[in-house]
Amino acid sequence: MLVFERFFIEREDTEMGSGKNRWRISFHRSTAAPAKKQPPIEFICPISGSLMADPVIVSSGQTFERNCVSVCKNAGFNPLLSDGSIPDFSTIIPNLALKSTILNWCRESYVDLPKPIDQISAEKLVLSLVASQTHNLIDPPKQDDIRKPAGGKSTHRPSRLSTSSSESVATVASGPISRPSCYSSQSSSSEIEVLNVNSSDEEELIVRLTSSLVHEQEDSLISLRKVTRTKVETRSRLCTSRLMSVLRSLITSRYAVIQVNATAVLVNLSLENQNKVKIVRSGIVPPLISILKGGFPEAQDHAAGALFSLALDDQNKTAIGVLGALQPLMHALRSESERTRHDSSLALYHLTLVQSNRSKLVKLGAVQTLMGMVKSGHMLGRVMLILSNLAGCADGRATMLDSGAVEWFLGMLRRNELEFESGREICIGTLYGLSQGGLRFKAVAKAAGAVEVMEEVEKTAAGGSGEKVKRVLDVLRGREEEEEEVDWEELLNTESDEPRRRTISS
Repeated sequence: MLVFERFFIEREDTEMGSGKNRWRISFHRSTAAPAKKQPPIEFICPISGSLMADPVIVSSGQTFERNCVSVCKNAGFNPLLSDGSIPDFSTIIPNLALKSTILNWCRESYVDLPKPIDQISAEKLVLSLVASQTHNLIDPPKQDDIRKPAGGKSTHRPSRLSTSSSESVATVASGPISRPSCYSSQSSSSEIEVLNVNSSDEEELIVRLTSSLVHEQEDSLISLRKVTRTKVETRSRLCTSRLMSVLRSLITSRYAVIQVNATAVLVNLSLENQNKVKIVRSGIVPPLISILKGGFPEAQDHAAGALFSLALDDQNKTAIGVLGALQPLMHALRSESERTRHDSSLALYHLTLVQSNRSKLVKLGAVQTLMGMVKSGHMLGRVMLILSNLAGCADGRATMLDSGAVEWFLGMLRRNELEFESGREICIGTLYGLSQGGLRFKAVAKAAGAVEVMEEVEKTAAGGSGEKVKRVLDVLRGREEEEEEVDWEELLNTESDEPRRRTISS
């Protein structure tokens, strides 16, 4: 508890009419603790409503507490979130950046570090949600409730249209938490008409979007952006070839409001799995790449989020790489926007699950860039994930060996510098991938003391990581046994004496 100290200076008259004053200084100590600081909404799990201790990103881009995702996945429960989206739990990636941010915030705010929700509590929570909510609707804590200080006054400040992108779930690192609406409270006629889209409504919408009046295009896009954020059922209906053709032209508009909102609409449409392939086949990827290279900052955020969302579909991975998205995404890793960096790194991670994209990235010099980033500690966890994928191809392994990857990853394990267990798992997985590099890996790893490090890691590694450690040790020990068992000099002497023995015996 903090102790506050303050002092007062008071004046006293010494004698009546003397004209002299005496000053008294007094100190007062107070042990009252300051008002507890409330966590940002981004740190709260949409399912548990609590500060996240072990946040993970799921395939659809949202972030949840790990055990909540595990229970939902095992139960086959896909909740309908308050923003109208349905998360995809097929892939789980540790959100190392957010976890580090939460821990730093707790330390700076003198808040107790969050503890992971245990499996039993998570099961009870999810089961109660399934039972009590007919439509599987999860209602996370409202932002005004979470950010309301002890005095009762809300600290909410509405954001401006040009800086609000919270409805685009794929571009938000912390998941689809409800945020203040940046739109007018008055319903526009275009919004009402879009809710039940049919052929005539689509025609009218396209007419407004292609209007020669810029303000009419802007109003239509703002309305469309809001509808695709809140109305799940409209996303599949709106993803038509005609509308995608119009959005393709609007994305590259020279007007900021049009460019930003058109890209945000595209992100919202891409949240539906059935739309992902349609969007890529509509030819939207090249304009997104152009925005990522030189669009307005907020539009770049959305472009990176759209590419990440589209890359989640296996049918799109190769096409996105062929269309030239890899190099701009690599460049975006150094963007000033945390959201652009975050979504670009996740897009690259999913794209490098495909062999052809790995080879392309290696030829673009990505390994040297990524190794430089991890050695400097920049975006450590996310960059390590990409390197782990690159270690799965021959040219990637060769370049990583040249860049000192083995020594660096072993050094991290040796010094136990990885704050999170997931980071340790990534290190082990990368070394396992590099161990497929043959004799060269063995020589480099042996010189770096890999056997001792991996033997120490083996004591605490479990599950898949433990199996990978064992296989790496088998590779390293296999070379040592070979050197001990085979005496090449004796073997050569034996072979040279063999013809002589045959001559004598004959």
